[in-house]
Amino acid sequence: MSVAEENARLVEEVRDFVREGFTPRFGQLAATLPANPVWGRLREMNAELWLDTGSIEEAGELWSREFSALTTNNTLLNREVQKGTYDDLVGEAAELLGKHPELSERDRRLEIAFILNARHGLALVERFDAYVSVEEHTDLAGDVDAAVACARRYHAICPERFIIKIPFTPAGLLATRRLSDDGVPVNHTLGFSARQNYLVARIGRPDYVNVFLGRLNAFVADNGLGDGTYVGERATLASQAAVRALRDEGRTPSKQIGASFRSAEQVRDLAGIDVMTMPPKVAKGFLQMHPAPEQIIDRTGEDYQPPLAAGVDPKAVRLESLWDIGEEVVACVDALEKENLDSFTPGDLSAFFADHACGDVLVPWTDSQITTSAAEGKIPNLANWADALSGGEIGLDSLMNLAGLNSFVADQKAMDERVASGK
Repeated sequence: MSVAEENARLVEEVRDFVREGFTPRFGQLAATLPANPVWGRLREMNAELWLDTGSIEEAGELWSREFSALTTNNTLLNREVQKGTYDDLVGEAAELLGKHPELSERDRRLEIAFILNARHGLALVERFDAYVSVEEHTDLAGDVDAAVACARRYHAICPERFIIKIPFTPAGLLATRRLSDDGVPVNHTLGFSARQNYLVARIGRPDYVNVFLGRLNAFVADNGLGDGTYVGERATLASQAAVRALRDEGRTPSKQIGASFRSAEQVRDLAGIDVMTMPPKVAKGFLQMHPAPEQIIDRTGEDYQPPLAAGVDPKAVRLESLWDIGEEVVACVDALEKENLDSFTPGDLSAFFADHACGDVLVPWTDSQITTSAAEGKIPNLANWADALSGGEIGLDSLMNLAGLNSFVADQKAMDERVASGK
């Protein structure tokens, strides 16, 4: 049997294994669920309501007919794996993969992670009839062909409900473009600014783009630049305006997700955006505020001004990179649309941005910078990046994207190690 035939056999076997016992109720559940007038008011503004959790128990406490999707990621799935939820599944998957001695250790690791994400996603679909965002292994973030192949496999497992998360990287952008052209629904994740999402919406044309707004507020607060309020909110609304304008012009199908909510007040302050993906704690907190439906109004026209500490120069920190798109970015994307992007490598894409005065958007990070970011966690330490930011070498949005990707890599590694150890 040829290598191609072996790969095709593996793909088919994994698909059948993952779908075994899957009994969906597509379109049958919503009418049986209770309605909630608070969530109904947000839905009247054409907002999609998602829960940001991989826990069936947490989602079940809140799920009503107004919710349409659940989103998982390496962090959320890792919590389920660490609890031992899928120990039996891992053993069964290992037995299946044992029939394929041609697989390398890396390939086995990737396959088990794929199986875990797919089976968990199907469990959520079966329980809630929800659309579910499933995430690829972080090893694929820099590999266009592998990311596209993995996304197509996810889509084949549940084309009715799976949305595939692809991270904001040069390879991820190229992969998203190919997948969108193929009709595969993509949630382009790890976005932090209007200009990043403007780029993604025009070039990648995914179903969804994101602003991880809570992490932006945390960066400002944790680094003593201010109390952190309204930073992520302003970035989200700026991105919403840009994406909505492109959509109204027929230039993209993309919808804006407000992600990484940290407080119930943010639900109120961002009413009217395309999609809210809320952790259960935030959703519960909003209900506990007991807002009258008529008091929930569209906030997409708000001009939130984040309060900063005395002496803080927002330009030195590149705060404007979160909400200003800039003429140079528009010109760069205009020029990029004229290129044969199917022939581009991730390096070509980064070089194109550098050649068009936008090298701070898609940054070719050094090994040293990646190591520094990985040691910091989700929120960068400004002291380590002040010179690069003030010198315009990087944007705050690109720095936050690097930190976000590194945090996902860390959680992916923890999940891989838990699976490999068998405990």
